[in-house]
Amino acid sequence: MIFDKLKQLKEIKKIQDQIKKEKVEVEKEGVRVVMNGNLEVLEIQLNPDLSKEAEEKVLKDCVNQAIKKVQQKAAGEIFKMFS
Repeated sequence: MIFDKLKQLKEIKKIQDQIKKEKVEVEKEGVRVVMNGNLEVLEIQLNPDLSKEAEEKVLKDCVNQAIKKVQQKAAGEIFKMFS
């Protein structure tokens, strides 16, 4: 029983390490965000053709969508482990 739990913890750690290395990219209206599995923003590309307000809205949307993508990848990996 304890060994099964330790094995599961080891698997979870392995998945966490794998997810940290993942990168997701979201692009909308010329604004691009690249984020890693630690939810750290690695790159931001802005679109100077947009108004300041539009650029801020699109950037916020890109960041939020990138976070969701990372969370979905993590949930998918954990689900596979317990399937």
